[in-house]
Amino acid sequence: MHKSTSKHASTQKEGLESAMNETLNAVKAVNVGLGNRSYDILIGRDLIADIENYMPYDLDGRSVFILTDENVQEQHAHKLMNALETGAAASVQLLSLPAGEKTKSWPFVQQATEWLLENGVNRQSVLFAVGGGVIGDLAGFVASITLRGIDFVQVPTTLLAQVDSSVGGKTGIDTAQGKNLVGAFYQPVLVLCDFDVLESLPDREFRAGYAEVVKYGLLGDQEFYAWLDDHKEALFRKEEEALAHAIAASCQKKADIVKADEKEGGVRALLNLGHTFGHALELSAGFDGGLLHGEAVAIGTVLAFRLSACMGCCDDSDVAFVVKHLDAVGLPTSIKQVADHLHHTPQEIVDFMRKDKKVYKGQLTFVLVRGIGAAYTERDVDIDDVIAVVAESY
Repeated sequence: MHKSTSKHASTQKEGLESAMNETLNAVKAVNVGLGNRSYDILIGRDLIADIENYMPYDLDGRSVFILTDENVQEQHAHKLMNALETGAAASVQLLSLPAGEKTKSWPFVQQATEWLLENGVNRQSVLFAVGGGVIGDLAGFVASITLRGIDFVQVPTTLLAQVDSSVGGKTGIDTAQGKNLVGAFYQPVLVLCDFDVLESLPDREFRAGYAEVVKYGLLGDQEFYAWLDDHKEALFRKEEEALAHAIAASCQKKADIVKADEKEGGVRALLNLGHTFGHALELSAGFDGGLLHGEAVAIGTVLAFRLSACMGCCDDSDVAFVVKHLDAVGLPTSIKQVADHLHHTPQEIVDFMRKDKKVYKGQLTFVLVRGIGAAYTERDVDIDDVIAVVAESY
């Protein structure tokens, strides 16, 4: 494959698609269409080693920076570094931060930003984020504020990051008041989803990522949900054909929503299915690794379905189907399964939800469902029903 020198991701996409074939090793391309800020999500095997071939422009003479964490530094970040050092970049530098949600915080924003500035970053520089959602969110935020904006590339190393957090331009950090309350909408110039990185991903992390995959079916695509239910065993065996379809389908669904509503003024809010509950559970757990984001989202999704049933919006059978599916893949479906990691009462959990960034004129915005594949947003929710649903899950 020849290196693209086009300034537009759409030209690169055309070149990639013309070279695709029917083998499992083919690169799949999903375009996030945002005008002059459009970019591709590339999905395939061994992409990191050929990173320069997939960039939307030459790296010739540019200073390149890699932000990663200690868990993936040796295996994945160094592979990228080696690939870039043999290319045309003027320089390649790497910073590795501690792994874990607590890295998404002000001290590490300062550390990463000052590292860039001390090492000669300029507006032609490119920052590569190699890691899961924590590194991707942090790196994107740092890129957005350094020199008022430098290019960054997402190289997600977890399933969750590949199908969700790396796509759509949401960047940010957590604070004591809640999750992702400080950040910016800032799009990458490329997202590179390499299957190889998933081989070393721990099973628990893979399951947590799957919570974001199944979300796309539950919120708006009953057919995709049915496909996942039929192919979940193949996915958890990490069979490449199943992975390729699940990742590409998830990314396409998110790309379509982001194109329609980049800054979450409407339909994009549906992507928060399970997250209003889930973020509150994460805050109660203290971001210490005892409760992963995807695990919290899985529980939050069940709570959203239960609240919907409580309000008469969906059938109890829909709740049962979701619980059965998540149970089958090993994800938690109730708070009592993770209660040892939580430190607050049901009332306090709901109070955390009131600090959610989606609060509008004092009212919480919930993503509810009228059935599987039929999500909608609702503000007219009795808070006593919310407390009851949370309490029943303890």
